[in-house]
Amino acid sequence: MAGEAKIQPYVRTEMAPTMPPPPSTVGIVGWMRANLFSDWINTILTLVGLYLVYITVDTIYDWAFYRAVWTGEDNKACLEKEVGFPVGACWAFVNAKFSQFVYGRYPFEERWRVDITFLVGAIGLAWMIIENLPYRKWVSVFMAAVFPIMALILLTGGNFELSSGSWKVLSFLAIAAFVGVAIVGVRAQSKGVDFDFSTALMIPAAIFAYLFFVFFLVDFDFGLRHVETPLWGGLLVTLVVAITGIVASLPIGILLALGRRSSMPVVRMASVIFIEFWRGVPLITVLFMSSVMLPLFLPEGVNFDKLLRCLIGVALFSAAYMAEVVRGGLQAIPKGQYEGAMALGLPYWKMMGLIVLPQALKLVIPGIVNTFIGLFKDTTLVLIIGLFDLLGIIQLNVTADAKWFAPSVHNTGYVFAGIAFWIFCFGMSRYSIYMENKLHTGHKR
Repeated sequence: MAGEAKIQPYVRTEMAPTMPPPPSTVGIVGWMRANLFSDWINTILTLVGLYLVYITVDTIYDWAFYRAVWTGEDNKACLEKEVGFPVGACWAFVNAKFSQFVYGRYPFEERWRVDITFLVGAIGLAWMIIENLPYRKWVSVFMAAVFPIMALILLTGGNFELSSGSWKVLSFLAIAAFVGVAIVGVRAQSKGVDFDFSTALMIPAAIFAYLFFVFFLVDFDFGLRHVETPLWGGLLVTLVVAITGIVASLPIGILLALGRRSSMPVVRMASVIFIEFWRGVPLITVLFMSSVMLPLFLPEGVNFDKLLRCLIGVALFSAAYMAEVVRGGLQAIPKGQYEGAMALGLPYWKMMGLIVLPQALKLVIPGIVNTFIGLFKDTTLVLIIGLFDLLGIIQLNVTADAKWFAPSVHNTGYVFAGIAFWIFCFGMSRYSIYMENKLHTGHKR
């Protein structure tokens, strides 16, 4: 139209310079604005949370550090009327009793054996879990087969002088296991189920050969002083019970989970009865029965150490729970994985060992580690059968040692026990998260 300005086209000949983002949207300031102060509700919650954190940290610092007592020979160092101020944590008590918290009443001159066991176990465990270290498979074999025997001989001294009844019981169990496998195999083949006798018989043969070898070694005199298990205590008992239960419960739980999903009625029914029986009773009852009632059912002249009976009860109890965790992973595997393995002509054990179980165990890593953590904390229940674990030895020193009787000593001892348990449980939890992130193959969202 007449009188209107003519619009001239404009074409940019060079890129506009990149402008930095507003300072309020990047860095720590941007994160705080987006997550802590995004609106007035979040701002109020953030301020309240900061106030609660301040109160908590200030209280902990005041109790654990500012009013804490670090040195002393007896309870006078932790009594308000002696030091002239309200005492917080009595770390002097922990410092004075630390050796008992670790070794219990283990003879002082023999504690080097416990130290060697701890050192070898820690190095072996670290070697297995740290990647890119050489000979990890051989170290795993050593920790699974050699280290338990070495630890048993070092901690006890060996030379058990096993009775003939113990050898008879082990021989009877071996024969019963072979007969049971043979019966199951015959029934499976009569129903047209493919059953690999060589593989099925190889497992109990290897287990009982290893047990006979262990019996032979522990019956040998190595020249070490015999230390009875009632003298054990503290962290030593906690780790022995927890590690034995953890190591034994996983393979037993896997076998029970496979048995519960078996197509053979005898195996399935036996697995179901075992799992439901052990899951239906509390661990306290299991420990009490293993300590008091089990000897009544053993042949005359056969007797097991109280700690050994406790280890067997804890392992079987934990295995029942582990079986259900593993069964959940097996049920999560698609049917096509089974069909594909069978289409390749793989027998049952190879199908499970190479195809199904690796996937199932990967899916249930949180459940497995959760069971391990629960078992580690349940070791405190061994106190009811006269075994003093870490918490038990602390409680014994807190309540029975008049030399350290003071109000602050009770709290300090239990806080120390809580910190120790938290360190081990938190370590297992973080390693579980690491394994999940390493092994996940796209199933995480």
